Amino acid sequence: MNKIIFKFSLVTFSFIISNLTYSQVDKKVVNWYNACGAGMQTEKAYKKLKKRESETVIVAIIDSGIDIEHEDLKGKIWVNKDEIPDNGIDDDKNGYVDDVHGWNFLGNKSGENANDMRLEKTRILARLSEERKNNDLSPNDEKLYNKVKEEVASDRAKYEGYISRIDMMMPMISSIPSKVAKAIGKENYTVKDLKKWKPETNDMKQVKGMAIAILSGDLSEETMNGQKEYIQTMLDTHLNTDFDGRALVGDNPTDFTDTNYGNNDVEGPDALHGTHVGGIVGAIRGNSLGGDGVANDVLLMSLRAVPNGDEFDKDIALAIRYAVDNGAMIINMSFGKAYSPNKKEVYEAFKYADSKGVLCIHAAGNDHKDIDTEDNYPTSVYKSFQEKKFDHYLTIGSSTKDNKGNLPSTFSNFGKNGVDIFAPGSEIYNTVPQSEYKVLQGTSMACPMVSGAAAMLKSYFPKLSMKEIADVLLSTGTSYKGVNQMHPGTKKMDDFAVLSVTGSVVNLKNAVDKCLELEKNNK
Repeated sequence: MNKIIFKFSLVTFSFIISNLTYSQVDKKVVNWYNACGAGMQTEKAYKKLKKRESETVIVAIIDSGIDIEHEDLKGKIWVNKDEIPDNGIDDDKNGYVDDVHGWNFLGNKSGENANDMRLEKTRILARLSEERKNNDLSPNDEKLYNKVKEEVASDRAKYEGYISRIDMMMPMISSIPSKVAKAIGKENYTVKDLKKWKPETNDMKQVKGMAIAILSGDLSEETMNGQKEYIQTMLDTHLNTDFDGRALVGDNPTDFTDTNYGNNDVEGPDALHGTHVGGIVGAIRGNSLGGDGVANDVLLMSLRAVPNGDEFDKDIALAIRYAVDNGAMIINMSFGKAYSPNKKEVYEAFKYADSKGVLCIHAAGNDHKDIDTEDNYPTSVYKSFQEKKFDHYLTIGSSTKDNKGNLPSTFSNFGKNGVDIFAPGSEIYNTVPQSEYKVLQGTSMACPMVSGAAAMLKSYFPKLSMKEIADVLLSTGTSYKGVNQMHPGTKKMDDFAVLSVTGSVVNLKNAVDKCLELEKNNK
């Protein structure tokens, strides 16, 4: 499920998309992830590579789809040169007809697209509820049934509570201007005026907070109505056992041999998440549009497999194999879920990518939880059956531009063993559909930072293997070991080293230096 973080001072919904626009973005920090001290030092890295030629690297984006006509992605979209567009023939005989820019695993042969899907736990609950009617479940299935039933019920109660809170806040929003004007004796007040105001009661302190949010553009009736609509969609689809968004696709999602489905619409109906991810990897650099991509010489392969809801294991496994078979050297995976019914098949796909030297990069997740103890799929280690950790798999946590105590993003998952390294993921300004730009945040944004970094290194140092490049990124990050930072999900300070394997944030300047050293030693 795509989780992007939206936050304002009074209410936080971790699944809502940020509505910030360019007018609200400080132009000095639009490109912070490439330039500032807590960023990846990308600009300094490129200065070291001025005299070098680069080779194009293909990065597969397994996501919600990409707006392949975006103005800032011109020339950055992968083209399958062995396929003749729109002739209805599988020219390259790879099993996918007219797959010119990738494939859409969430559509059917008639060109229709599915988008809203249940969460995996809701799908499990629906399946086990049906089986339970006819047969006694095994002890393990009975335990799982009770677990997901409780989780779905808890989520529904939580989101219904959010709707009630929004309904309560709506009349409050409309009354704020008059309350503030009466309190401070000024109708045309500014944020500066509000910050000077020192209300004495808790009620008026709340009024002040809401007034600042309104003037800042973070709080409005339109915003709240949009949130309410999105939450209601979650209740109607994500957490509704009777809803089956997959039916439109027409395949059997548990049969991995049933591969004759999907279409070539690689954008789909809602490509916001995938377009933002793709832009982070490879948006045109230096053109003063949006934020610069990390990699300069890259092509993006769009594999639409992540719906509004939880992805299906089958789509992910097939998308990984498609990427490997069609020339991708890096696979970006900004998605994740708590349950994986067909984890063995996904594991086999990763094993295939690993054997071909393709680097898979995965977002750690946005629940500020320890993924060493709480499952987040897919994963680099399938504990019940995997014997050896993959050589070509990285898991990425999200960091901020504030390395003075607030370096890890408050939402980021972490893990001393499960998260390899952190990368910028908070307040990231980049491409969204219709040649527009927005600020989004999440480990979904940190993940393509590392995919872009890996692609950049591979393009300038093509003789290095993806395993070597992954090792370089892990060994050259800016270390914050021994530095106390705010622990995600808490108000306590902790050594940044306990949050990941490396205790560091990706540093491309250092990585380039290391690659130059390796190149010199290998001559």
